[in-house]
Amino acid sequence: MEVKPVNKVLGFGMVRTLTLVACLVAFPTLIMLSVIYQVGMLNLPEEFDKVNILEGIAQNAAHFDVGVNNLLGGLLPSGFDHESCLSRYQSVQYRKPSTKKPSPYLLSKLRNYENLHKRCGPYTKSYNETLNLLEPSNISSPSDCKYMVWKAQAGLGNRILTMAAAFLYAILTNRVLLVEHESDMVDLFCEPFPNTSWLLPLDFPLKNEFRKLNQMYPRTFGNMLKNNIINASTDLPPSFVYLFLAFRNDHYDKLFYCEEHQALLQKVPWLIVKSDEYFIPSFFLMPSFEQELDKMFPDKETVFHHLGRYLFHPSNKAWGLITRFYQSHLAKADERIGIQIRVFDPKSSSFEIVMDQILACTLKENLLPEVDKERFITSPSKNQTSKAILITSLHPEFYENMRDMYWTFPTLSGEVIGVYQPSHEQHQQFGDGMHNMKAWVEMYLLSLSDFLVTSSWSTFGYVAQGLGGLKPWILYKPEQQVIPNPACRRAMSMEPCFHLPPTYDCKAKMEVDMGTVVPYVKYCEDATSGLKLVNNNL
Repeated sequence: MEVKPVNKVLGFGMVRTLTLVACLVAFPTLIMLSVIYQVGMLNLPEEFDKVNILEGIAQNAAHFDVGVNNLLGGLLPSGFDHESCLSRYQSVQYRKPSTKKPSPYLLSKLRNYENLHKRCGPYTKSYNETLNLLEPSNISSPSDCKYMVWKAQAGLGNRILTMAAAFLYAILTNRVLLVEHESDMVDLFCEPFPNTSWLLPLDFPLKNEFRKLNQMYPRTFGNMLKNNIINASTDLPPSFVYLFLAFRNDHYDKLFYCEEHQALLQKVPWLIVKSDEYFIPSFFLMPSFEQELDKMFPDKETVFHHLGRYLFHPSNKAWGLITRFYQSHLAKADERIGIQIRVFDPKSSSFEIVMDQILACTLKENLLPEVDKERFITSPSKNQTSKAILITSLHPEFYENMRDMYWTFPTLSGEVIGVYQPSHEQHQQFGDGMHNMKAWVEMYLLSLSDFLVTSSWSTFGYVAQGLGGLKPWILYKPEQQVIPNPACRRAMSMEPCFHLPPTYDCKAKMEVDMGTVVPYVKYCEDATSGLKLVNNNL
């Protein structure tokens, strides 16, 4: 029987294609065969079944896709020890696959950042050399690595959002992000970058100064501009600058968002940021960042969705709490509804008013079924469905009221309703590690919902919606003990809100309407002066 070289059976172009596919799916036998085929070392019978080759490769590629999905479509790097952070790879078993795929350009920027962090991370040669610039006797000069140091401010929701914002700024300015996790944040998150750490070393020389870092601190960027210590034309900037981008910053602090000052900050080796705001939307209004951001995030409402899923993986301790609660109470339900309740002003929002508002919202939007108060028993149905309601609140009253309602009366629809609340701490506690652990667990559990209802102005809810890729129904703040009408509205996008953005146009030197500058930065639904990212077609 005559045999022919494989390049005559399949064609040389097909062989090259098969070789590439085999390599991509990491199938060792096919890789070896393909390489041999390519150089013409192996001959096959003419009747060799070409379809079987293609089907075999397709089946193996499908198997490989499971691995790709475990890495969130390439968002996560490979090479981690799986056992050290189980949530990184097991989270796909608990939530629906995201319909929002990261752009290839974002993936390349993340891989480049990981290399930078490995090269410049704590105690590397470059880190030690740049650290020397903080010595009083040293004068700042161009260094191999530059750094963005994040300092905690406010509650855990704010902290997560501001870490994501600081990370994006680090990527945009080619800096390394180092975060200070104090005792109340120990063991919440896994390390996000392979073969290195993002934790600020305990012996960082400025740590003792951190207690003084507030708006009055003389080394804030705003105060240094105000007192003419530095300006846009400064040739030799200081070795470090403190950025105060928190709730009550003033006009000079907000000049951080001006193009002319970004050029100056680019020369500073150490930037230390303290913020309680999700300041990312303002980056999209800065011309120097616009092109990069457009390539990284062509879908504008996915910024925190991608960055949050990349950075924040529950530690094994937190993941144990999350998965045990989920499996015990939520896993068997046909549908999961998360309701996040935050009451900022009890004088304007009594328990009864907020409870009535929640029911007005969820019943009108068909998220929850009505109860039948005329009878106490309904006939069982073969097609009976179940819903699990997850309530997160500092207070137990909302959970108890809804639990009792669905326990006392059957639903008109015949659905079986379970109501659950993981914890009720009564008051937000700062500096308490277990309090933050419970908060992180509850944010993550909310993100596993099919539908989500959140409270206005709550960063807790913003984190959940971003991680889950959810557009929540937002409960408006009641005023003077009156239920808002409508009680809630659907969010324009899954992005968090930047509550108090700058309103000053640096180029025009005047106040402007920031919600109309570009079509993808709009005013928030819940904070009318705030800004959020939306898709261009809204």
